[in-house]
Amino acid sequence: MVATNARRSFRQHAHLDVALEKPLVVTAGEPAGIGPELCNALLDSPYAQDVVIIGDAALLDNRLEVIDMPFPAAVVAGKPDPANAQILLHGLSHAVDGCMDGRFAGLVTAPVAKNVIADSGVAFTGHTEFLAEQTNSPLPVMLLVAGDMRVALASTHIPLREVADFITPERLTNVIEVLHAGLQKQFGIGSPEIIVCGLNPHAGESGHLGYEDDAVIAPVIDTLSRQGMCLRGPLPADTAFTPAAGACDAVLAMYHDQGLPVIKYAGFGHAVNVTLGLPIIRTSVDHGTAFDIAGSGKADPGSLFAAVELAVKMASN
Repeated sequence: MVATNARRSFRQHAHLDVALEKPLVVTAGEPAGIGPELCNALLDSPYAQDVVIIGDAALLDNRLEVIDMPFPAAVVAGKPDPANAQILLHGLSHAVDGCMDGRFAGLVTAPVAKNVIADSGVAFTGHTEFLAEQTNSPLPVMLLVAGDMRVALASTHIPLREVADFITPERLTNVIEVLHAGLQKQFGIGSPEIIVCGLNPHAGESGHLGYEDDAVIAPVIDTLSRQGMCLRGPLPADTAFTPAAGACDAVLAMYHDQGLPVIKYAGFGHAVNVTLGLPIIRTSVDHGTAFDIAGSGKADPGSLFAAVELAVKMASN
């Protein structure tokens, strides 16, 4: 495991008006996907001097600073091999350790294929859960960012029929607290204004379309508001994302497909996935491994550029 290039100095970002004292670490992700190609594209971005890449140096441009972790099985674009999963996860663990001990300012992740890692015999449900376990974090919260729009999720990858039971008063309270603290600490927003979506159509229509909005969500909002948080809701999702809801710093959606279609429509290809509730900064691209175009040169690096830029901003906070 050797850094292929000499150490470099960090420069001021004129367009961001911030300077990094330490590099960001970028994991190149699934080698048979578009991750290595996206990392190579960083050479054409303002961030090439601000990142260290963890991946197989044979797949990466030698002008980048790389922590080389060669894969045991031959890498063929578009044809993932589970035999490479252990090294991929080892690289991710190395990146987390570096963030925890202060070597890196934050972590940016290129996409992995959960099914390929699972096929290797490792119980892996995603980056978020893996990072939470590695950092002993009890409640990671997914936040999607596209420009000034921020959408957090109260539940992520669970079946829709389980969502209502999953969102308990305790869990919702904890999610809002993590979101509020993340907006303050990592985004530098002193008094965040958060819109909280309802669960049911029309936020339950006073109980006629479901009881959860009145019985679970509204009391949590009331309690936290009395403690000093600026919360609005529960608002119907078809209102929460419109100008009629007013300005806010983030919207909290109750489930995956309540929030993600809006943020992806607003900024697909340039949106960023942020994990709040960790002791480290972590951003990621908003897309998958794209095996169908891997190696073709067609991958759009916009989301990776946005993820690195946002990590720079968060690190400066």
